[in-house]
Amino acid sequence: MKTNLYKFFAGLCLSSALVMTTGCIEETFPTNGATEDQLTSSNMATSAMLWAMPSVLNKYATISSSYHWDWGYGSIMHVRDVMTEDMAVVSSGYDWYSSWEQNQYQGEDYIYPQFIWNYYWQAVQTTNKLIAAIDLEAASEEQLGYLAAAHAFRAMFYLDMGRMFEFLPNDKTQGANVEGLTVPIVDENTTEQDSRNNPRVSREELADFILADLDFAEQNIEFLQESAKTLPHLDAVYGLKARLYMWLEEYDNARTYARQAIDASGLTPMTETECLSTTSGFNDISLWMWGSQMVSEDDVVQTGILNWASWMCNETSFGYSGQAPFIMIAPSLYDRISDTDFRKKMWKAPEGGMLDGETEFLTSSTFGNFGDRLAEYSSVKFRPAEGNCDDYTVGAATAYPLMRVEEMYFIEAEAAAQVGDAQAATLLNSFMQYRDPDYITNATGDELIEEIVFQKRIELWGEGQTFFDVKRLNMSVTRGYEGTNFPAEKRFNTNGRPAWMNICIVQTEKNNNAALIGFENPDPSDLYEPWVSEADSGNEGGSDTEE
Repeated sequence: MKTNLYKFFAGLCLSSALVMTTGCIEETFPTNGATEDQLTSSNMATSAMLWAMPSVLNKYATISSSYHWDWGYGSIMHVRDVMTEDMAVVSSGYDWYSSWEQNQYQGEDYIYPQFIWNYYWQAVQTTNKLIAAIDLEAASEEQLGYLAAAHAFRAMFYLDMGRMFEFLPNDKTQGANVEGLTVPIVDENTTEQDSRNNPRVSREELADFILADLDFAEQNIEFLQESAKTLPHLDAVYGLKARLYMWLEEYDNARTYARQAIDASGLTPMTETECLSTTSGFNDISLWMWGSQMVSEDDVVQTGILNWASWMCNETSFGYSGQAPFIMIAPSLYDRISDTDFRKKMWKAPEGGMLDGETEFLTSSTFGNFGDRLAEYSSVKFRPAEGNCDDYTVGAATAYPLMRVEEMYFIEAEAAAQVGDAQAATLLNSFMQYRDPDYITNATGDELIEEIVFQKRIELWGEGQTFFDVKRLNMSVTRGYEGTNFPAEKRFNTNGRPAWMNICIVQTEKNNNAALIGFENPDPSDLYEPWVSEADSGNEGGSDTEE
């Protein structure tokens, strides 16, 4: 069997002291996303900068190719998912994400938050370079379209960072002097001198900055001539505003922009056939508002193993997850899904369950039928491109979603529920007819909000969004219970939002930015003890360490 996988040597380069790049200063500007045609066009410089933005989503080796989680935005989506209770990972020793899963090495001195920090700041610099390169007063309509896309990308990156790095109260760490603080703001006008004394800003200040970007994008995105869904368009701008207003708890605005995003998209929710297709299931960008698309020539595809399909598609012979860090849904979620909800078929049913045998699996020339190989609850939501599970140059040249219209339906419903609108249940029931014709809820108040968020978690499972809802709503993470499929060392149960969801700003940034000293998020590492069942109490659990 031909495979590029190799095991991780325990303890390799855990400290970020070896990583000398800083977040806000002297970042690398990626240009390898531009095609030859774009580079030879009459507006080649700004065109290259435009296409560098979707390219940075699949930026390979931000820190080093030695770290097999260093393959771009999709990896950070995966990081967020494994920090929730929704995605369990069973490992045979190949799980490079176990530090995030086990809440280890998450402090400011370690490589894991360094990756997140470096990735986002390099991405922000990509947008800043384009914005700085165009004279707004003299810009052509074509250039205004480029600027609108850059402002939308920058808004997405900052909205992610704000929600990830913002310190919010939790059951394990105290941070009174940093509560509500997010990240420094670096825009196209920020000098190196400014960056060296650039404090974290409040949620409100960062939100104002993001909103200004989105307002500009909304006003000018019509000039963007490129129709590719790897670039943001008006529906995505509205969608980002909906996400922003949910973070700010401005629910009327969130509801308004979610509806505008739905209407502007012209999309309807994916059908059962589209979701469950073995060849195009969740790898068809045309069905989404905004996504990332890889092609066979991309560096991440050429690696064979450092890409979305490798980590998110269990049905591959070339990827990591196919080798047995299977990604699985938690039984506590799966068991709550109605058997009449077709989404339940996106995971392998337990033997003897009502849906056992109802899911169609791919067949590999190496492994045979994956239905015989995968563990119960394993995901088949994300299929390799063209359903090709053996040739990475085809199967890994896939797409993954950044924003789907389905999310907007859930934002609209939750926002209505948050303000006590009696139409909230109707909105949820209406959407759920796309998923389960037998579904109906009469819940109200907090029970309805919880139900909306639960259905959203099922819908967006694996898409990197649940983290934000857990943190925003102060939800507990519960991985330890009878029947759990989380490995013993990952069975943490929290009282409200986990401390580990307040991502730490790294020491290397403090070395270059004095304003951050004394305003650190507390290190959450190793603060939770795994839950132990009565049957296992007194017995040592197994280890799922990297080898």
